[in-house]
Amino acid sequence: MSQFYTSTDHFVLVPAIMLALFGCAILLFDFFLFPEPRQRKWLLAFLVLGLVFTGVGLWRQHRFLAESGLPQITAFQGTLTVDGFALFFNWVFLAVSLVIGLMSYRYLEIEGEHHGEYYGLILLAQCGMYFLATGTDLITLFIGLELMALCFYIMVGFLRTQKRSNEAAMKYLLLGAFSSGLLVYGFSILYGISGSTKLSEISLAVANRDTWDPLVVLALITTSVGLLFKVSAAPFHMWAPDAYEGAPTTVTAFLASGSKAASFAFLVRMFAGPFESTRAVWEPLLIAVAILTLTIGNLAAITQENVKRLLAYSSISHAGYILLGLIAGNETGLKGVAVYILVYVFMTMGAFVVVTALRRAHLIGENIDDLAGLIHRSPGYAIVMLVCLLSLAGIPPTAGFLGKYYIFLSLVQTGHYLLAVIAVLYVAVAVYYYFRIVRAMFVAEAGPSVALASSFGVRVAAALTATLTLGIGIYPEPFLQLAQLPVMR
Repeated sequence: MSQFYTSTDHFVLVPAIMLALFGCAILLFDFFLFPEPRQRKWLLAFLVLGLVFTGVGLWRQHRFLAESGLPQITAFQGTLTVDGFALFFNWVFLAVSLVIGLMSYRYLEIEGEHHGEYYGLILLAQCGMYFLATGTDLITLFIGLELMALCFYIMVGFLRTQKRSNEAAMKYLLLGAFSSGLLVYGFSILYGISGSTKLSEISLAVANRDTWDPLVVLALITTSVGLLFKVSAAPFHMWAPDAYEGAPTTVTAFLASGSKAASFAFLVRMFAGPFESTRAVWEPLLIAVAILTLTIGNLAAITQENVKRLLAYSSISHAGYILLGLIAGNETGLKGVAVYILVYVFMTMGAFVVVTALRRAHLIGENIDDLAGLIHRSPGYAIVMLVCLLSLAGIPPTAGFLGKYYIFLSLVQTGHYLLAVIAVLYVAVAVYYYFRIVRAMFVAEAGPSVALASSFGVRVAAALTATLTLGIGIYPEPFLQLAQLPVMR
């Protein structure tokens, strides 16, 4: 038995086990112990407890790597790898799940859809994210991706009585299944080329073939399309605006931050591993995709009146910036990708926290006009939104400026001057549509004074995201050290 499941295997798997156990336990407790809606606050406490146990497992892995001096820990015959890359992303996932849980309780109460399975799905989705960050095998990565995706398919349609939520879930499911099919097709070609599903062996097999080998190019294209869909890069972005608008606002925040970060972890693993030797093929393709993503994301956001759709197109444009760091490909570029993802999740969640607080009985609160005069009605939330919008626009001293700085620096260092200029120009466009929201909050006349749907959890989530968004920009050193962790193949 020991040769099939060793102590090292268990050590690597502990965080995922905690997430799966607590996720399933929440489903059981909701049915047997807490059937009444007023009792479901204990399920939120149980979610936080599950994240604490997961955090302990991640901290033990982090300490072991630091004390042993080993670059990585492999488990299950090389199908899972805990390295600096995996730990970095898993800490991000943990923070995202915590914030989403805190901001969800009051929102679900108002929507009349406060069910225990919601919290279980958060943990199970994070379990899938864990395998996306630690997986170094095609089968492991695909299982992690589909576990995460299935949870999001359900969560996007969680408002069962609302037509737009059902429609968003259906569109997301159909397009997600199509992209997964392309991804699996690419994986099958990679397996045929190498005779293995392990990324390390696939990397060697691809490197030993001609760069423009038809099979390698076909595998690259099909795999790339599947991955680019997951990160909502153009022209594979069509699902994002509808899914973001139709989903519950808290789910939109989870989708825009956690899912995108996990999908980029997967994408970076593939392009910095099996496809690294084919850079001459995929770099021009990614350059075209990145420019198109920046163009569509920024220009489409200008005309949006719904804040969630505006942030959806904003999210698309940010995917373009992250792709630019991967295109640069040097140490600064990969560091820029890590920093950008770190700051992106906090500033995005902070903006959605405020949109969540705007949801009151008989008022959806998603249009820009609903933010009119927010500085007079709720100065704290207005300041949080201002900090997050400034960061999304990349204005110092917020964390968003730091992320864009490293992306631009990496482009200059690698000679991609035109790309750097285009990226800088689109920052000006982004400033325009973000400041439409700022103008509404600080300049427009306030409407009827109605109390926001605030709660202790929402206030904590708002304070945490705003503090980190501003704090990372002002004192970035600890976070930069965390982002220097290498990508292991």
